[in-house]
Amino acid sequence: MKIICQIAIIFTICWISQIVEAILPFPFPASVIGMVLLLILLLVRVLKVDHIREKSDFLLSNMAFFFIPAGVSIINYFDILASNLIPLLIICFVSTLLTFAVTAYAVRLTRHLMNRRKK
Repeated sequence: MKIICQIAIIFTICWISQIVEAILPFPFPASVIGMVLLLILLLVRVLKVDHIREKSDFLLSNMAFFFIPAGVSIINYFDILASNLIPLLIICFVSTLLTFAVTAYAVRLTRHLMNRRKK
C-alpha cells in the first residue's frame, strides 16, 4: 500500500504540472513545473521525503532507461545533425569551457566566503 501511495503522489504532482503547463500563456516544460512544485511541497513540509523515498530512489536508479527514447530520436534527425556538425561541435566545446569556468569560479567564491566566515 505504501508503494501505491508513493506512486500516486508522484503521478499527482506530474498531473498538476501538466495542468499548469496548459494554463500558462507561454510554453514551459511540465517536467520543470513538476520539479518546482515538488521542491515547494518539500520546503513547506506539506510533503516529507519519506513519503516518496522508495519510488524516487527507484526512478533515480533507473534514470538511464528514460533517456533511451531521446537517444533513438537523435537517429531520426541524423542528416540534420551531420549537416551541422561543425557548429554543433563548436557549441559543445564553448559551452563545456564556460561550464568549467563558471564552476571553478563558483568553487573559488564559495571557498573565499567560507574562509571569511571562519575568521
